[in-house]
Amino acid sequence: MQSLFQQIKAGQLWDFHGGIHPPARKQQTSQKPIGRLSLPDRLYVPLRQHIGVPGSLLVAVGQQVLKGQPLTLADNAMAVPVHAPTSGTVLAIEPHIAPHPSALPELCVVIAPDGLEQWRERQPLNLAECDRLSLLQRIQDAGIAGMGGAGFPTHLKTGAANGVDYLIINAVECEPYISADDVLMQEFATTIVKGIDILCELSGPKAVLIGIEDDKPGAIAAMQAACSQREQYLVKTVPAKYPSGGEKQLIQLLTSKEVPAGRRPLDIGIVMQNVGTVFAIAQAVLEDMPLISRIVTVVGDSLTQPQNVLALIGTPVGYLLDACGFSPEPAQRIIMGGPMMGFTLPSVSVPVVKTSNCILAPSQAELPSANNEMDCIRCGACAEVCPAVLLPQQLLWYSKAKDLDKLKEYHLADCIECGACAYVCPSEIPLVHYYRVAKAEIREQSRDELKAEQAKARFEARNERLEQDKQQRAARNQALALQRQQLMAEQHKGREIEQAQQRVDATAEPVQELSKEQIIALREQKKAEARAYQAQKTAQQSTADTVEVVEAPQVADAPEVAGNSVSSEAVATATAPETAADPRAAAVAAAIARAKAKKAQTESVEVPVAAPPVTAALVTTEPVLDTRAAAVAAAIARAKAKKAQAEPAAVAVAATNPAPAPEANATDAAAVSDNDREAVKRQALAAAIARAQAKRQQANTEAAMDAHAALSDERPATAPDIVAGPLATANTAAVNAITAAEDHIPAVDPRKAAIAAAIARAKAKQQLSATDPKDQA
Repeated sequence: MQSLFQQIKAGQLWDFHGGIHPPARKQQTSQKPIGRLSLPDRLYVPLRQHIGVPGSLLVAVGQQVLKGQPLTLADNAMAVPVHAPTSGTVLAIEPHIAPHPSALPELCVVIAPDGLEQWRERQPLNLAECDRLSLLQRIQDAGIAGMGGAGFPTHLKTGAANGVDYLIINAVECEPYISADDVLMQEFATTIVKGIDILCELSGPKAVLIGIEDDKPGAIAAMQAACSQREQYLVKTVPAKYPSGGEKQLIQLLTSKEVPAGRRPLDIGIVMQNVGTVFAIAQAVLEDMPLISRIVTVVGDSLTQPQNVLALIGTPVGYLLDACGFSPEPAQRIIMGGPMMGFTLPSVSVPVVKTSNCILAPSQAELPSANNEMDCIRCGACAEVCPAVLLPQQLLWYSKAKDLDKLKEYHLADCIECGACAYVCPSEIPLVHYYRVAKAEIREQSRDELKAEQAKARFEARNERLEQDKQQRAARNQALALQRQQLMAEQHKGREIEQAQQRVDATAEPVQELSKEQIIALREQKKAEARAYQAQKTAQQSTADTVEVVEAPQVADAPEVAGNSVSSEAVATATAPETAADPRAAAVAAAIARAKAKKAQTESVEVPVAAPPVTAALVTTEPVLDTRAAAVAAAIARAKAKKAQAEPAAVAVAATNPAPAPEANATDAAAVSDNDREAVKRQALAAAIARAQAKRQQANTEAAMDAHAALSDERPATAPDIVAGPLATANTAAVNAITAAEDHIPAVDPRKAAIAAAIARAKAKQQLSATDPKDQA
């Protein structure tokens, strides 16, 4: 079985579905040479003449331009530039009617030719030295787009085709009246083959198939002669059938392959280029001539000289018609393109563009106007001739209903707008026009959906960006707050340290260096203070122990005082402190104060007679400066105590009666009732309070000395000896010891005095234990 290439090389052809055979009517122009025209007065060059976006404008109004000078810059992959068709002046840059079925205006550069035809500098490329990228860049810079009618940028189509199976050159030109490609191949076959060589360098196909309809014998012969030296270039003659020039239909004719719906020929290893595009590529690479002109078939019964002319891009259609002898008729129609796929122009001022291959000016008899549209009779003729195997009737209904989803479902995008369905429609329904409007609406919807998706993506991206900014801002604020807290804490700590340092500096005394002798003296002083503190603490502890042991004085048990040198006031003083808060401590304080007043030296005095309970007052920590003042205060206190006695009789007996026998004293002491004891305690409390008040009266020193002298003079006469038993003897000894310490002992050191008082208390405690009447009973 032969391979596909072998079948193709053997001349085998295939067929496609549908198609029609309208009258060709090509003989009017195909047998004539290409006409050259003079320069028009104005050239209107649209900035966009292809599928894609226009380039950036490079010229300004009033600027002089040269032939071949670029007017726009291709700053986008889908952009190709346009060039000045001739030298001249830019008169305006303004909207002008564009060659489109909608007749909407587009931005155009208006050039006034100067007639000089002065070229810009040209730099042809050496094909043997050029790489692939240089060739593609030259094709784009030359502004080449598909010249078969679609206008797709050639550099994109060629750049994507690398290592394909077949490169097909479309030279079929199946539509009636059009013969531009036919005469091009007849006159420039060699240049076309050079263009095919450039495409082979870029695509690297296995074979090149040049498809030409069998009604073009001159073109077939010219191309076969030009390709005779190239084995892989095969000129394929196809039957005349419309629309065999369609891309998918020609691929099926030559290779039997079908392009799937929604796919491209490149997906099955095939690339197709129009023969006019190939010629433009050869001129751009080999001669550095941009696409500034093309061959246009100007034909129709309204013309006296129909022919193919080489028209500059931007030439008004009216100028071409006039050059071919145009004679308008009433209701004259001017069609750009063929009778099958062309569209009626709203004005003859529409310029020629890169995809304009035919200007048709038919008479009314030649091409009658369409009658009024009638209802579809559902004959199905449109479906029989559709080369894309579609259902034109359903597409019509959905187009009228604007059901875009159904149109997509029925593959409206695969319609090549060949017009075969409208050609055979008995109801004369302009099906192609409905399809074109529906396609425009679908494109608009697709653009809106794309914009919506882009807007949604931008919105989501914005929300995400705002959320990220919010999180970053929150994190940054948290970090700043933490830093601020740390800084405040450090500042607060620093202030505290500074304040503490200031306090230390304020209270700190200047450090002075001490000598060795000063250090030793200071150390001895601290040792002495420590010993004094320890002795004082020991004395206070001994005093506390003595106070706990000694019982309260029993005034009621005191014997009668007779012949004693101590007065009754002294006895009251000795007995009163028992009921005070701490009478013993007060008595000790008074004794120490008297000792300090005498300014005793370092000798210690021991009291031989055990002191009564009141002698516990010999230890105190509150010194008295004047002994006489203390004595006066004590006398006053005793006087107040006498007056406060509730039962003066008991005190009077103890103060005036002579001391009886020991037996009588014991009997009287036993007779004292409990009530009398309570009264005596109250009197002693009052005396203690009076003595505390007397301590504050130390201002009148002289009066205190007189009172002390008077008391000293009266003491022997009024204070009889206490001879009433062992308890009286102990009390008398204590009083005598106090008196002796007051009269004869010089002022002693408080610590030594405290030691002496403790020894006295211990001895008094022994005597009390031996002479306690309760123990004897």
